[in-house]
Parts: sequence; structure tokens; C-alpha cells
Amino acid sequence: MKKQNWLLPACTIFLLGACSDEAASEPEDTAQEQSAQTDVEEDVASEQSASEQSDSSDQAEIDEQENEEEQTSEEDSEKATEPRYRINPENSKVEPIGDANEQAVLITIDDAPDTYSLEMAETLKELDVPAIFFVNGHFLDTEEEQETLSKIHDMGFAIGNHTNTHVNLKQSTESVQQDEIVSLNEHVEAIIGEAPKFFRAPFGVNTEFSKALAQEQGMVRMNWTYGYDFMQGYMEPQALTEIMVNAPELNSGGNLLMHDREWTNEALPQIIEGLRDKGYEFVDPDEIEEIQS
Repeated sequence: MKKQNWLLPACTIFLLGACSDEAASEPEDTAQEQSAQTDVEEDVASEQSASEQSDSSDQAEIDEQENEEEQTSEEDSEKATEPRYRINPENSKVEPIGDANEQAVLITIDDAPDTYSLEMAETLKELDVPAIFFVNGHFLDTEEEQETLSKIHDMGFAIGNHTNTHVNLKQSTESVQQDEIVSLNEHVEAIIGEAPKFFRAPFGVNTEFSKALAQEQGMVRMNWTYGYDFMQGYMEPQALTEIMVNAPELNSGGNLLMHDREWTNEALPQIIEGLRDKGYEFVDPDEIEEIQS
């Protein structure tokens, strides 16, 4: 009985010591876990920092590239709008500015958009030839005609003012001339979003009033250097092609007059090909010097 009493205190002491050792080991394990967690958090933070720095560097490169592209675009735009030709108001010839090619001609189509203008525009577009389409208001009465004008403009062709009803301005009062020119400008602007930048009087007949009004409206005034499709003997494709390509008036700076006519429409591809074979380039109306206000 006495021996049993001795064993109980000894067991108690052993158990307490074991608990004490276990309790002492718990903080060490927790510290190790906390340390490992801290290391993981530091690694994650380091990775996030490196990623953020990489993203920041990439974004900086993107921003720099976009700025360079924007600057290049602006420079190209400035070059594109720099005038390379001007119209001589005395003879309507196209004169080069600076180092622009002298051996160039301007293609113009009058009485648009009557019947063949859209097809002529498509031909010129396919052949990569710029041109001015001089329009009359009486060909813009219907929605279909207005849509045709929009299509021609959307293809990149310049639109010119050829008066509202194709009147002889010298036989018209100043109030009629005013209405013929200004009302057409307003009508065209309502259709395509911009007013014509070029003016050609019907029959090539101007007055001092129409000259001043065109200037006031900011339009470059021009007649032409030669054209034949309205003359007897040239109202068929072969004869018209022959004269347009071999006309005695053909030379550098030519301002070529053609019309919305069936025979002109048929001859147009051969005329362009013939002029190219002779070494002529085609003036872009966007490169013609505008009226200085």
C-alpha cells in the first residue's frame, strides 16, 4: 500500500514534465510556421513589385510608341496638306510649286452628277487618278442624285461648283449670279458636309462680280486649257481618245476639260492610259493651293 502511494507522485511529475515539454515545443513550431509564412509573403510581395515594375516599364514603352506614332502622323498630315501646285488665274494652267513634277495634268469632269459621273468616278478610282467633278444644282434635285454625289465624294474626289442651273453669268444680274453660286455651295455642303473649293463658270464665262464672289467664297477659280467632247466630230470614243491624247494644246500643266457624256465615259480609260504612256502624272486637287483669305 505504501509502495503504491510512492508511484502516484512519480507519475504525476512525469506527466507534468511531458506536458511542459510539449507546451514548450508549440511556440517553436508556431514561430517556424510564422517565419515560413513571412517568407512566402515577402516572396509574393517581391513578385508583385517586380510585376508592377515590368507593367510600368511596358506601359511607358507603349506610351512612348504611341507618342512617336502620333507625331509621325501629324508630320505626314502636314506634308500631305502642303500645296504642290497652283492654278494660274490668267490661263487656268496648273503650275508646280517647288520641286513638284512639271509633267502633270489635271482631270476635270463638268455637268456632274448627271448620268455617267458615278461610273466615270469608279473608272478613275480603279486607275488611281484624282479629279475634280464640277456639279450643277439641277442634277441634285432627287435623293438618288444626292446619293450619287455623296458616293463620288466618299471615293475621294474633289467637288467643284459649276453653278446651280448652268447659266451664262455674263447674261445674268448680280443677284442671279449670287444665287447661282452661293445656293449651290450651300446645297453641296448640306449633302457632303463641305462646300466646294473650286469654281468653274459655265461656258468659261466669268464677270468681275463672279470672280469676286468666288474669291469671297474661298474657291479657286479656273476654266481649262483644252477639251473636245462637246464639239462635233469628237462625240464618239475613238475620235475623242485620239484628240485628248494628241491635242496640240497638251503640255505640262494641262487643265483637261471633259463632261458627263456617254462617249466620254467610254473613252476615259483609253484617255488615261494614253496620257500615262506619254509620261504624264495626274494632279491631286488636294495639293492645289487654296485661296488665301
